[in-house]
Amino acid sequence: MNGKALVLFSGGQDSTVALAWALDRFEGVETLGFDYGQRHKVELDCRPVILERLRREFSPWAERLGADHRLDVSVLKEIGGSALTDAMAIAQGEKGLPNTFVPGRNILFFTLAAAVAYRREAKFLVGGMCETDYSGYPDCRDDTLKALQATLNLGMETRLVIETPLMWIDKAKTWELAERLGGRALIDLIVEETHSCYEGNRERRHEWGYGCGVCPACRLRASGWERYRASHP
Repeated sequence: MNGKALVLFSGGQDSTVALAWALDRFEGVETLGFDYGQRHKVELDCRPVILERLRREFSPWAERLGADHRLDVSVLKEIGGSALTDAMAIAQGEKGLPNTFVPGRNILFFTLAAAVAYRREAKFLVGGMCETDYSGYPDCRDDTLKALQATLNLGMETRLVIETPLMWIDKAKTWELAERLGGRALIDLIVEETHSCYEGNRERRHEWGYGCGVCPACRLRASGWERYRASHP
């Protein structure tokens, strides 16, 4: 596609695959990360490592990968009440949602990303949200993001497009997409450098990467890896 994309890039598996997808398609790609006081703040340390390796090891993408941006949105921690921002055990919360749900997080992220994209003249906003194989967060749903796209365009008098390449695929298919985009080299990068574990654990190394192995994010990543490896021995 012609034009520039801004990728919501956390340093996790899904956002890294979404970034690779954007680099494979757009003329120019910039990245945006958020510090919201997350307990797995180690993901922010992973971001520059991943970006540096993409520039060094994936030459077709290097010239397309532009500036990286990072915003402080610690207001989400001030609101509190989530196992991702407060010291509490991860458990099932109210309304059938896990207490790792941070109300309004993706809505705020995309709103801020739209403002950055407006200034950076980027038409496309790319996120790694998915409602096929996920934790049930309502702000990851396709309907939510379509409605938000319409609101942002009305409120900013622009024509931004929200792209979610992982929306209708599960974690096994996400690994497959990574392989199609960047081969074994990208799979190895995701395993070694990305971070998804809610506990911020970078000590335990599994076949699928680093993490505690028991939190919801680790379980999703591990089960997807097992299904992927079963069909790609």
